[in-house]
Amino acid sequence: ECCSLKPLYPNIQNQCLSCSLLADLQQEMYNHLALYVPRILCLGLSGLLLLAPLEWLLLGEEPAAGLAQLQENNQPSPLCGHVFKVGEPTYSCRECAADPTCVLCMQCFLGSIHKEHRYRMTTSGGGGFCDCGDAEAWKKGPYCQKHTPIENSKVTEEDPVAQLPADMVARSYSIFSIILKYAVDLLTWEQEDQLPAELKPLEKGDTYYCMLFNDEVHTYEQVIYTLQKAVNCSQKEAVSFATTVDRDGRKAVRYGDFQFCEQAKSVIVRNTSRQSKPLRVQVMHSSVVAHQCFALKALSWLGQIIQYSDGLRRILCQVGLQKGPEGENSSLVDRLMLNDSKMWKGARNIYHQLLMNSLLMDIKYKKIFAIQFAKSYERLQSDYVKDDHDREFSITDLSVQIFTVPSLARMLMVEENLMTTIIRTFVDHLRHRDLQGRFQFDRYTAQQAFKFGRVQSLIGDLKYVLISRPSEWSDQLRLKFLEGLDAFLELLKCMQGMDPVVRQVGQHIEMEPEWEAAFTLQMKLTNIISMIQEWCSADEHVLIEAYRKCLSVLSQCHSSLPDGEQPINLSLAGHSVETFRYQVSQDKVSIHLPVCRLLAGLHVLLSRTDVASRVPEQLPLGELSPPLLIELPLRCLVLCAQVHAGMWRRNGFSLINQVLVSVLMQAGASMMDPNHFLMIILSRFELFHIFSSTDVRKRYREANKDVVQQNNTLIEEMLHLIIMVVGERYVAGVGQVEPFDEVRREIIHQLSIRPMAHSELVKALPENGNKETGLEGVIDSVASFKSPGVTGRGLYELRREWNKYFNLYFHHYSRADQSKAEEAQRKLRRQNGQDTALPPPIPPPLCPLFGSLVNLLQCDVLLAVEGAVLQWAVEPSGGGWTESMLQRVLHLVGMALLEEQQQLENSSADEDVTFNYTCKITRPGEAPSTSGSVLALLESLQNAPHLEVHKDMITWILKMVTNIKTMRERTSSTSTITISPGQGQEEMLRDKDKAERKRKAEMARLRREKIMAQMSEMQKHFINENKELFQQNLEELVASTLVPTGVAQVCVGPRRLGGTEHRHLVTCILCQEEQEVKGHGRAMVLAAFVQRSTVLSKNRCRSLPDPERHNPLFMHPDLSLGIHTASCGHIMHATCWQRYFEAVQLKEQRRQQRLRGHTSYDVENGEFLCPLCECLSNTVIPLLPHTPSPDHRFYTQSQHSEQAEPTVPEGFQVDFTPQNLYSSSINEMITTFSMSTYKVGLKVNPNEQDHRVPVLSWSTCAYTIQSIERLMMEEDKPLFGSLPCRQDDCLSSLTRFSSACWTAAPLKTIHTHFIRLFAVLVPDSQVENTPCILDIDMFHLLVYSVLSYTSVHSLDQSRRTLVDSGHLHLFHLITVAHLVQILLTSATEEVCMDQDSGGSEEEELTCQLYDTLRKHQGSLLPEVSSGWQLWRSVKAGILPFLRASALFFHYLNSTAPPVDLLVAGPGQWEALCSYLSLPLNLLQLHHISESWGVRQTLHGGVIVKFPRESNRLVELPEDYSALINQASSFTCPRSGGDKSRAPTLCLVCGSMLCSQSYCCQTEVDGEDVGACTAHTFTCGAGLGLFLRVRESQVLFVAGKTKGCFYPPPYLDDYGETDQGLKRGNPLHLCSERYRKIEHLWRQHGIAEVIGHAQEANQTLVAIDWQHL
Repeated sequence: ECCSLKPLYPNIQNQCLSCSLLADLQQEMYNHLALYVPRILCLGLSGLLLLAPLEWLLLGEEPAAGLAQLQENNQPSPLCGHVFKVGEPTYSCRECAADPTCVLCMQCFLGSIHKEHRYRMTTSGGGGFCDCGDAEAWKKGPYCQKHTPIENSKVTEEDPVAQLPADMVARSYSIFSIILKYAVDLLTWEQEDQLPAELKPLEKGDTYYCMLFNDEVHTYEQVIYTLQKAVNCSQKEAVSFATTVDRDGRKAVRYGDFQFCEQAKSVIVRNTSRQSKPLRVQVMHSSVVAHQCFALKALSWLGQIIQYSDGLRRILCQVGLQKGPEGENSSLVDRLMLNDSKMWKGARNIYHQLLMNSLLMDIKYKKIFAIQFAKSYERLQSDYVKDDHDREFSITDLSVQIFTVPSLARMLMVEENLMTTIIRTFVDHLRHRDLQGRFQFDRYTAQQAFKFGRVQSLIGDLKYVLISRPSEWSDQLRLKFLEGLDAFLELLKCMQGMDPVVRQVGQHIEMEPEWEAAFTLQMKLTNIISMIQEWCSADEHVLIEAYRKCLSVLSQCHSSLPDGEQPINLSLAGHSVETFRYQVSQDKVSIHLPVCRLLAGLHVLLSRTDVASRVPEQLPLGELSPPLLIELPLRCLVLCAQVHAGMWRRNGFSLINQVLVSVLMQAGASMMDPNHFLMIILSRFELFHIFSSTDVRKRYREANKDVVQQNNTLIEEMLHLIIMVVGERYVAGVGQVEPFDEVRREIIHQLSIRPMAHSELVKALPENGNKETGLEGVIDSVASFKSPGVTGRGLYELRREWNKYFNLYFHHYSRADQSKAEEAQRKLRRQNGQDTALPPPIPPPLCPLFGSLVNLLQCDVLLAVEGAVLQWAVEPSGGGWTESMLQRVLHLVGMALLEEQQQLENSSADEDVTFNYTCKITRPGEAPSTSGSVLALLESLQNAPHLEVHKDMITWILKMVTNIKTMRERTSSTSTITISPGQGQEEMLRDKDKAERKRKAEMARLRREKIMAQMSEMQKHFINENKELFQQNLEELVASTLVPTGVAQVCVGPRRLGGTEHRHLVTCILCQEEQEVKGHGRAMVLAAFVQRSTVLSKNRCRSLPDPERHNPLFMHPDLSLGIHTASCGHIMHATCWQRYFEAVQLKEQRRQQRLRGHTSYDVENGEFLCPLCECLSNTVIPLLPHTPSPDHRFYTQSQHSEQAEPTVPEGFQVDFTPQNLYSSSINEMITTFSMSTYKVGLKVNPNEQDHRVPVLSWSTCAYTIQSIERLMMEEDKPLFGSLPCRQDDCLSSLTRFSSACWTAAPLKTIHTHFIRLFAVLVPDSQVENTPCILDIDMFHLLVYSVLSYTSVHSLDQSRRTLVDSGHLHLFHLITVAHLVQILLTSATEEVCMDQDSGGSEEEELTCQLYDTLRKHQGSLLPEVSSGWQLWRSVKAGILPFLRASALFFHYLNSTAPPVDLLVAGPGQWEALCSYLSLPLNLLQLHHISESWGVRQTLHGGVIVKFPRESNRLVELPEDYSALINQASSFTCPRSGGDKSRAPTLCLVCGSMLCSQSYCCQTEVDGEDVGACTAHTFTCGAGLGLFLRVRESQVLFVAGKTKGCFYPPPYLDDYGETDQGLKRGNPLHLCSERYRKIEHLWRQHGIAEVIGHAQEANQTLVAIDWQHL
C-alpha cells in the first residue's frame, strides 16, 4: 500500500502549486489529508510522508536547500529562547537578575559576564526558557557573546516579513492558516467516532481504539493492576502503558472493533470507580485518533519551520492571533487556550512549546498575546482550578513568562486592570464565609482543601506582577494600582479576624479545627504585603492614599467588633484611663491581622520617607484612635503569652510571633500617654489586680500554685513586650538605621548562640523579593570563616569586638535560643576575665514620629511595676516572683539609664534634659505601699546571697547611676567628665569584689594541685609494690619483638622462625571470661562479615558465574569476582555467640508477628550486629592456635641417617585416617564459617558435601590479603605494622582458619584439588583441561596449593619430612610461573636511551628467559633488545605478588616481620626477598624443564598486564554544572528518547542510569528492581555507589533491601553540601571527600556504613531501595 502512495505525490504537488492562490487550496489539502492520514498513521508509518509535500509547497524548492537558504538570509534574534528540558541546569545571577525568574541556559551563561558574579544554579522543571537577550531581565550584561546584537544593524525595528519573497509570504500565509486551523479543529474536537465534515473518509471501517487518559488521582499501581485485568496484558506491558499514559497524557490500550474496545472500557471504569472518580477512558474511532496524532505532528513541524526564519515566525503569529468571524475570543490561539483543560498532556505540551517558540519570541506579538491572555485570565484560572493536572501542564503556567516582564506587567495593569482581576478572581474562589463576611477555613473538606491548594497559584501570579517596583509613575498607573490596592484591602478585610478561637477550659477538644489553610494564606500574603509596601514607598502620593484607605478599612473592621463591651476605669500610680472589659482567656480572639500588618508597614514608611514630618496636614493622623490601633495586636500577643503560660491546650500558635510585628504597638504607644498605654497592657494581660492591690507584698499568699505560676509567666511576657516596644529600633523608620544595620544585628545575634554555617544564617535572615538577604555585604565585617575538614561544614564565628552589641532580649530569639545565647555569652566573658553582667547595648536613636517611646521607660506605672518586682525579690521565701522576671526588670532599668546617659552626652549645655530617670528611682513608693525607692531596693539586693547570678548586673546598674549623677552635677560646667571623685565609693566596692573573686580562684587552684600531687604519689607507690609484674611484662614484650641477632627473619621454608610460644589469652565480650586459644579447648570466635566483591576487578563485562556448575578452583587474573572477609575484631565464646544469635532470631520472629518496622540487618541470611560495636556481621571466624616453629634438631639428625632403610609411613596405608587436631566445638565453628563463605561466594544453599567448600574458604583468604596489600600500596603505608588491629586480627585468624579448614572436608577431595593445582605447575598427562598459565591468578594458586599441601603432608605421621620445605618449593615454583606470566604479557615500549651495554646479571638472565619463551612461542612475542627494561618491568610486575605472599606466610607461620618492612622507604625489595627466602636475583630460580614453556600456548581473551593497576572511582568534573548538563542530555534507554527523571551516575564504572522509574525496571531473581539495583548486580556484585545528579546526593546500595544516602563530594564556597540543590550555590568537587568515599569502597566498608546509617536512622530502613 505504501508503494501505491508514491506516484500520487508529484501530481498533488503540481496541483497545489497551480492553485496555491485559490480558495480551494484548503479543500484540496483537507481531501488529501482525509484520504491519507488514516491510512498512513494506522499502518504505523511516519507522518513525514505527509509533511514532505508541505515543505516543497511552502519553499517552492527542495526542502533541505530552501531551509538552508532561509536560515542564511535570516537576521538572528538577540533573544535566545532555548526551551529548557526537564532537569537541565539553569543559572540566575544574584547580582544582575531583575528577579529570580530570570535565568540563562548553560551555553549563554558560560559566554556571559555573569559567570564571574555570584550566581545561583538550579535544575529546570522543564518548560521555561532562557532569558538571554532580554534587556528587561538583566540590570546589566543582558547578552552573552553569541547573542550580542551587531552594532550597525538597525534592522530590529523593521518588519522581518519584508525580508521574505512576496510569493513565499503568500504561500506561507495560506499553508500556516490551513494547517493551524486543521490542528486546532482536531485538538479541540470532542466527538469520539465522527470527524469534521470536510475530513470524513469515504468508507468508515469498524476499527476503534480504547484510549486511556491520565489523571492525577490514581496511582501507578492502581492503573497497572486495572490494565492487567482489562486488556489481559502482562505486568511488563501494563507498566509500559502506565508510563506512557503518565508521560503523554493518553495511550491506546486496545485496538479492534467497537464491541471489543467497549468491553475493556467498562472493566476499567468499574475497577477504578470504587474510591474516587473513575479513570477517563474513551472508545475512539481509529481515523479520529490518526488525525489527532497527525495534528500534533503538524504543530511540531510548524515549530521547527519557524526556527529557520523570523519572518515565518511573525506570519505564524499573525495567523494564530487573527480574530475569526465570531469576534471575541475566536482566534486560533484563543480557542486552544480556552480548551486547554480538556486536552491531554501530550497535546498541551506540544502547543505550549509552539506558543513559546512563536508568540513569546516575537517582541511585537508577545504584547498582543499578553493582552489576550489577561483578557481570558479569569476563565483560564477557573478551568485550571477544576482540572486536576499539575500547574506545569496548564496554559496558566505561561503567566511566569508574561507577568515577570516589568513593561508588560505595567501595561496589563493599566490597560487590562490586571492586579484587580487577579485579586478578584482569587476572592471569588474562596466562597466559604462567616456572618461577618470573613473567610472560614476551619470547616474545610478534603475536596475544598485540594481546590484551595490550586487557587494559591493566583498569589504567585500577583507576586510576579509586583516583583519589580516602578521607578516612574504615570497617573494611569497610580490610579490602577490604588484600584488594585482597594481589591487587596477587600481581601485582607475578609482575612482580618478570621477563624477566631475561644479558650476551652477543662474539656478535651474532640477535633482540632483546620487552621493550616488560614496560616498558609497568611504566610503567602506576607510577601505580597511587603511588595505592596515597596511600591507605596516609591511614590509619595500613592503612599498617603494607601495609608488613608488602609486606616478606613481598619476602622470598618473595628466597628464590626461586637459592641456592648462594658467600659471600665483603671487607676494606678496616680493615673487613670478609660477602657472596656475584654478578656483573652474568655472571649473570642483571632491571630489573623493582615490589615494591621499592612498599616504598620505603611506607618513606618511615613516615618522613613519623612512624609509625616513634611506634610502632616495631608495625613489623617487625627482619625487614628491609638487604643484601637493597639487593641488587636495586643490581644494576639496576650494569646501567645497565655499559650506560653500553659493556659491553652492547643498547638499551632507558635507561628504567631513571627507573623506579628510589634510596630503597631510602637505606633500606638508613641501617640498615647505612656501610663495609659501600660495600664491597658496590664489589663489585657489580666495582671492589673496584682499591681494595683494596696500591698503588693501580699501577692504570694495566693493559694493556687498553678495560678501563681501562670501569672508569673504572664508578667515575664508582659515585661518582654515592654522591652520590645521601647527597644526594637532596628527597623528603618522606627529607629535611625539603614537596612545594612538590621542585617548585621541579625547576624551578630545568630552567631552569639554558636558558630553557624552559611546556610543556617541565610535561613535566619528575611529574604527580599529577589531572594537576597544582604548577608554577603555584612558577614565578613562581623565574622571570620573556618573552612571544614573531610567531614562537617564551614562555620562562621563572631569576631570578639562585636560581642558588646549583644542584646539578651533580641526579638527573633526563641526561648531555647535565648538561654543558649545567654550561656555562651556568660562563658565568653568569664574566659576573658570580665564580669558576667549582660547589660543592654546602646540603642540607635528613634525617628521623630516614634520619639516619644522613650517616655515609657520613666513613666510612673512602669516604675511601680519595677518597684513591685524588686520588692518581691527582697523576700526570697515567697514563690511570687521568678529570676527571669527580675532579669527583665533589671534590663529595663539598664535601658532607661543608657537612654538618660545618651541624652546627657548629646545635649548642649543650655538645654534641659527632660529624661530624668535617676531622680525618679530615688523617690520612695507612694503612700499605700510604703516600699523603699527602686534604687534603695537595688542596693539592698546587691549582696543578697540568693541573687549571686544577678550580682554583676546590679553592680553595673549602680555604677551607671553614680556616673549619671556625676554627669548631671557637672552639666553646670561645660565639660562632661564621666569619671569623678564622687565615684570613690563605687570604685572601692568594685575593687573589693574583684579581690574577693581572686582569692576564691587562688584557693581553687591550690586545692587542685594538692589532689594531683596525691594521685601521682599513689601511682608511684603502686608501681613499686608490683615491680616484678611490670618487669616481667616488659621482658616478654621485648622477647616477642626481637629476634636473635645475626639470624635473618624468614617466614617460609625450613629456616623459618615461628612466633615465640607465648600463650594467646583472649576475653569474651559477652561473658567477660578470659581464655587461652587452644586446639582442643572451648572454641572462641571473631565476628566477621563476608561479601562478594568486584573492587579489584579488571573486567566488569564478565557475567556472573552460574552457581551450580561454576568451578572456583582457578581464579582468573582479572579477579572479576572475589569474596572479601572483614571483621570488627571482637571475640566471643562460640557458645555465647550461639546463644546471642538465637536471641536475635527469636526477636525477629516476634517482630514479624507484631508487624513492626524492619531491622537494618537480615536475620534470615544470618546477619547480626556485633554485640559490642553494632558492626554488621554475618558469620564468625574460629580462633586457632599459632603454628609451632619447625623442629630444627630433628631436621639435622635426619640428614645424617640417610643410609638407613626408609620405613614406609603408616599414612600411606589404605585404611589410614589422620588424627583430629581440634575439639568438636572448634570443628563445628570451622564448618560454620566454611558454609558462610560457600553460601555468599556462590549464592547457593549450604551443602557440606560439596567439593568446592574448602576452595571458597581459601579463596576469601587470598582475595582479602590481595585487597589489603593493594590498599597499603595505594596509601604508601609499610607492609607490616600499619594495619589497624581489627584487620590484623582478621587476617591472622582468617589465614589460620584456611590452613585448618581441610580437616572439615574428606581427604580425597583436598587431594584431588592439590593434584589439579599441581598439574598447572608440573604438567601431567592424566589431568585434563588444565587452564593456560595466563588464565590463572598466581597468588590464588599459591594460597590454594600451600593450604591443600598440608593435607597431603598430614599422611606422613613420622615427621621425617618437613611441611616447610614443601611450602618453599611450591612458592619458588609459582614465583617462576609468575615471572613467565609477566614476561608473556609485558608489552615493553622501546626506550631510546639505552643503558650501559654491560648489563647486570639480572638483566642478562631475564633476556635469556625471554628468548627461551620466544623460541617456544614461535616468535609471537616481539623482540626486545634492552634487558634493563625487561628486568624493570618484571620487578614492578612481581612486587604485588611478593608483598601479598609475605603477608600470607607471616600470618600462616606467625613469623615476626623484619625491621625494614615495618617502615615505608628504600630497601623493601631486599627485605622482601630475604623474608621470603628468595635469592635477590629471582631469575636464579629459573631451572625449569623446557617442556613446561612449550605446553602452554597463548589463548585469546582478556590479557591482564602486571602489575595490575588499582581501580579508582570514575573521574568527576570539577564543576557540578557540567555533570548536571551531562545528565540533562541523558535520555531513558527504554522509553524512546524521553528524558530521564532521576539520572544517576554509577561511581564505579561511570554508566548513567535512569533510576527510580517504572520504565527501566528489570527482573532480578524473580523480583522487579530499579535500574540502580539491577546495575549493582552486574557491576558491583550487589553493592553500588551512585551519584544522584539532580539531588546532588551519593547513594550507597547493598543488595535489594539496604541503602543509605551519603554526603556528596561537591561543596559550595562556604564548605557545605547542597543535597537536593535547594540553595543553588555553585558547587565544586572536594577531592579529599571524594577520596574518602573511594577509600571506603576500596576497603569494603560500604556495607558497614549502610548498616550504621540504618541503625542510627530508622526511616532509612523503610525506604524501598530496590526501586531506585
